[in-house]
Formats: sequence, structure tokens, C-alpha cells
Amino acid sequence: MASSSEAEPSPETRQSNFEQGVALTLHLWPALTLAVQNNWGGTSSADKRDWFAGAIVEMFPSFVDLLKPQQQQTEQQQRRQQKKPAITAPEEPDVEDVEATLLQVMLDEFEVNVDDDSAFETAETIMRVRAQCAKDDFREVDGLRRRWEAGRGKKVTAVQAPDADQDTDGSDWESEDGGDDEQDGDVEMDEAPALVAAPKEKPQPEIDEDGFTKVTRKKR
Repeated sequence: MASSSEAEPSPETRQSNFEQGVALTLHLWPALTLAVQNNWGGTSSADKRDWFAGAIVEMFPSFVDLLKPQQQQTEQQQRRQQKKPAITAPEEPDVEDVEATLLQVMLDEFEVNVDDDSAFETAETIMRVRAQCAKDDFREVDGLRRRWEAGRGKKVTAVQAPDADQDTDGSDWESEDGGDDEQDGDVEMDEAPALVAAPKEKPQPEIDEDGFTKVTRKKR
């Protein structure tokens, strides 16, 4: 956090930390990591996760854009004097909006119905990152980065919760050290999540020579 003797972080610094925080939060979400690990969103699941992070970032106005009304204060005053509309800051989403988007994308793009509280907890983390970055406080982002570093080389596995009806809809999440695993090494997090400036174009499904879409779907 900036002190009185240090220069105030620029809007670009706040924005880059916010984008990194969103990317780290999604990389640390076990439900999404498991979906990417098992290609439940198709062969481009890892790219979909990057697009996912960009889409969440785009729900919020950029800190750079938010500074513009402040820099144009004189112009706003002149507009008010001339009875013209003043520039207003874009509205920020709330935690319920973010949670709803997380759940919808998981269902639409990865065919995963997240029925635990992890989507809400992920949304809360994103909102904390947003609030702290707005105050030039990047401790939450630093904490996420440390958690990500500590989890490098580990994979996420689903642990089915046994019940009387042998229903496997509910599951818990745990991580395990990566070994001789045939799963894609992407989720081992050998490199830090890239900064997200804008949502990438959603990856297109691969089409085989017979015209069929190549998609690996989650077995129910």
C-alpha cells in the first residue's frame, strides 16, 4: 500500500493488479481447474479459462477510464454551468452479478453445474481484489500470488461424497502432487497467469474431417 512518502500508484498499476488478481483467482478455483484439467470445455479449455478471466474483468470499468472524469473536473463544471449532462462513472457490478456470471459460464462453456459455495467465494475474492486495488492496496493480489506459487505442480481431483443412493452429484475438491499423470500439464501452473487486458475471442471448437465437433464432455 502506498505511503505518504511514496508516489501514488497510477491507474494503470491498479488495473494491472486487478487483472492479475482475477486471473489468479480463477486459476485457484478448484472447480474450474478440474474442468480445464479434464478438457470438459473441449480441447481449448485452457484458452477458454483465459477468455473467462477477460470476460470477468470486462464486467468492471477500467481504473484508467474511471480517472478520466476526475481529470475532466473543470470541463464538467463548465458543462454544468452550460446545463449539459456531466460525465458519470460507470456502475460497478455487485457480488451476486459476478457469482451469476461465474456459474453461467461454467455451465455454458464447461458443462459443469457448480452446486457448492465455491462460485460465491470466488466472486467475493474478486470483489475484495477490486475494492483493495481501488485503494492502492495490493495485499490480496500478493496473497493470491503466494497461494498460486505454493500450489505449483499440484493437480485437482474430485472426491465423490458417498451417500445412500450412490448419487455422485455432490463432490469435494482436493489437490495432489503431480506425478506420472497423463492429464494435460497446463493445470500444473508452471507459469504465472497472464495479465488480462480484455476478453479474448472465445475459442472455436475443432471440427474433424467428417464435420463433427471435437468436444470432450463431462460424463454424468
